[in-house]
Amino acid sequence: MGDSSATVYDYDLDVLIVGAGFSGIYQLHQYRLLNLRAKIFEAGSDLGGVWFWHNFPGARVDIAVPMYEFSSEDLWKDWYWSERYPSQEELRSYFDHVEKKLDVKKDVCFDTRVVGAHFDVYEDRWIVVAENGVTARTKFLCLCLGFGSKPYIPDLPNLSSFRGNGGIIHSARWPREGANIRGKRVGVIGTGASGVQIIQALASTPEGEGPKGLTVFQRTPNLAIPMRQEKLDRQSQETAKALYPALFRRRRQTAVGVSFDRYPKSFFDATPEERHLLLENLWQTGGFWFLFANFNDILTNRAANEEVYSFWRRKVCERLRNPDLHEKLAPTIPPHALGAKRSSLEQCYYDVFNQDNVQLVDIMASPITEITPKGVKTADGTEYELDVLILATGYDSVTGGITQIDIRGTSGQSIKERWQDGVYTYLGLASAGFPNLFFVYGPQGPTAVCSGPTCAETEGDWITSCIKTMLDNGVTRIEATHAAEVAWRQQVMDEASARLISTARSWYVGANVKNKKVEILMYTGGAAKYTRICQEVADKGYEGFTMTSQKR
Repeated sequence: MGDSSATVYDYDLDVLIVGAGFSGIYQLHQYRLLNLRAKIFEAGSDLGGVWFWHNFPGARVDIAVPMYEFSSEDLWKDWYWSERYPSQEELRSYFDHVEKKLDVKKDVCFDTRVVGAHFDVYEDRWIVVAENGVTARTKFLCLCLGFGSKPYIPDLPNLSSFRGNGGIIHSARWPREGANIRGKRVGVIGTGASGVQIIQALASTPEGEGPKGLTVFQRTPNLAIPMRQEKLDRQSQETAKALYPALFRRRRQTAVGVSFDRYPKSFFDATPEERHLLLENLWQTGGFWFLFANFNDILTNRAANEEVYSFWRRKVCERLRNPDLHEKLAPTIPPHALGAKRSSLEQCYYDVFNQDNVQLVDIMASPITEITPKGVKTADGTEYELDVLILATGYDSVTGGITQIDIRGTSGQSIKERWQDGVYTYLGLASAGFPNLFFVYGPQGPTAVCSGPTCAETEGDWITSCIKTMLDNGVTRIEATHAAEVAWRQQVMDEASARLISTARSWYVGANVKNKKVEILMYTGGAAKYTRICQEVADKGYEGFTMTSQKR
């Protein structure tokens, strides 16, 4: 038998949380209210999760405030944003505000990257080890890693050979001190969310302060939607705060965890005039209203989706002065269904391609063959000489943050090995064979198709309530059954198959990572429905889980 109790650990806890973003902070606060011994291990040097790491030029959130913040009145009553879509810098300030209110940092171990965890079956405890040697023994382990915590670098031939004087920078690991791109020839590989933000930020830098030239290597055009950024003043927010309690309750009742929901009519049931007016109104409103407050079938009905795509294409082409760019940035035939890949919100993305110092390279037509000491070479023999190469290539999303940790359950098998041929979870919160382990905003939850703070609170409430129930009843171990996770996996697949999201090769299905199994990685039935399902499981005595008590 093991005797982990004889070993001295740096921390002996009730709950260890990994990650100090929205989810981790929320759960820490809840465990404190329960008088539990709880700590956070955080790989970064400050609070914020992804907003600590995302400090590349132009980084900002794509969910409008106040939907992108905590719902506690103690936190929002004296906080005021300067923009509708806050920048990374302002989000960092927000987390400083949260720290002043909640005193979070006293229970956070920064610069502590968890690399391993194994479950002691004799003591019903997780033994956790960090890269810096810090250790913990804990009853419960909660992974609050988000869907983008493992940067992905594609297999680009001879990448290490690049000798540009500005080097190679991955968007997810932008230098804390910033990067000098002034007067340099800059190349950006990737046009996802980070790529769009970096490209428009660098290209719109005042003349003489930005790059000499910007070359954008695009595989698939981003079907980006106008952000419609706005400055916010204190008085208007003060007035709006009277509605905040209702807004925050409402966001738990909608499909994507915000205050608005689908238009209650299908596209072809509306008159041409109704369609035209709604699309124009949503376009002018900006943001994800265009996707998620639109006709209720545009993400499930291909014909309706193509009509909305045609509207989108006309709007984009109106902004492109060079007709040759129309088919590259807004092709006549959609590269995929609108909304099947994550659309970015843009402020001037399409306009920057009208600039003489911005060049678009279609690497679908002429793929990158190798990285050279001087730059990037494509299949047509062209070598694009660069000083700085930016990899806006995203993440091993949703599962990568979890599987990069050597987590071993009751069988000794790692969770990475367990999920090698397909992800199995129950409710997107737990996995069979890994007792007392919970994860938030992870695989098979409403991750990435729901506002992060909404998920942090709804999923966090479920987990903390579950733990409280266990402790109140002397239960030491909870574990999802394999039958329950098989049924949940099928439900996740069934929901996705009814939607166009399943038809595109995207990071939503793991298709961006070489050799990763292609399968839908999120629950797409809507956040409100998901929350109801989870609550029903709890109300039925945590149906689908086994609970046991260990006599000491």
